[in-house]
Amino acid sequence: MALRTPLYERHVAAGARMVDFGGWDMPVNYGSQIEEHHRVRRDAGFFDVSHMTVLDLTGPRTREFLRHLLANDVAKLKTPGKALYSCMLDERGGVIDDLIVYFLRDPGSDAEWFRVVVNAGTRAKDLAWIEPRAAGFGVKMVHRGDLAMIAVQGPNARDRFATLLAPPDAVRALALGQFQAAYVGGDGSGALFVARTGYTGEDGFEFMLPATEAPAMFERLVAAGIPPAGLGARDTLRLEAAMNLYGQDMDEKVTPLESGLAWTVALEPNDRGFIGRAALEAQKAKGGHRRLVGLVLEDKGVLRGHMRVVTPAGDGEITSGSFSPTLEKSIALARVPAGGFDRVEVEMRGKLCPARVVKPPFARHGKALL
Repeated sequence: MALRTPLYERHVAAGARMVDFGGWDMPVNYGSQIEEHHRVRRDAGFFDVSHMTVLDLTGPRTREFLRHLLANDVAKLKTPGKALYSCMLDERGGVIDDLIVYFLRDPGSDAEWFRVVVNAGTRAKDLAWIEPRAAGFGVKMVHRGDLAMIAVQGPNARDRFATLLAPPDAVRALALGQFQAAYVGGDGSGALFVARTGYTGEDGFEFMLPATEAPAMFERLVAAGIPPAGLGARDTLRLEAAMNLYGQDMDEKVTPLESGLAWTVALEPNDRGFIGRAALEAQKAKGGHRRLVGLVLEDKGVLRGHMRVVTPAGDGEITSGSFSPTLEKSIALARVPAGGFDRVEVEMRGKLCPARVVKPPFARHGKALL
């Protein structure tokens, strides 16, 4: 039987079409996926992302541990409330998972700790990878299954969501500021954790709250003019924003350098021995590795994952593809051989169709970028 988030009953009551996603019953849409996409890109909407795995890490060597575990460097997180996106690699440089890590301090104390959010479909292997290595550093890891997680996204998301936070004046000022992550609301004990992150290319928040309080928050969001959106719209939004999806655009068979994620690898300082470093340095020194590019189809049709891409330097493959509601064209991310070409052909139903190579993202902040 599939797992269910605390909002399952609310999704069903709202008429959502539920599908299996990584072992979870999740809403793919509530009617028109394209309308949900446009609503988030142009106005505001919210997503249930309670299937994600939230881990709290504590102990005096937690920072040291994360500097070893992750390709990006948590030493950049100097102030509590800052966040960092990173890949977690194996020794060959393959991507075990991508994640967000938050550096936090308990309200009213000096105790510092880290919160890590990993993907739902990789939970078992992530925990199996992290747990024994954390133990070697004396780090305590707690899986926060008691929390629900909701993403409010869109150009009007922050203003509308801020009206739901109490006390209104102090918390609204915090919510509309430039913070990345903080505890707000409640009695200051951390009942509501709000982060300035997302997966759509739009402004907004991802927030966590006790699972028991999530159904009431669903209704409050709708009443505030922030309707729910399904995973279908979330996928087209993240593709337009050129945000990788684990299992499609990256996995253990490829490195961040082949996945458009070189910017998430911190090779300085050169004495930080993170897992996978040697493999990445060797690949970078050798050069000529594959790269992830954006494609725009010039014919009719829809680009899909695993379609063959014919380039002057050899064959590549689409990793993610779909129709873009914002551009009204078919777009894709594709892993292709190294080279300076700007035109390729994609094999669709036995026919080679022309496509233009572009630098992603395709759309962000309510606008088409091509």
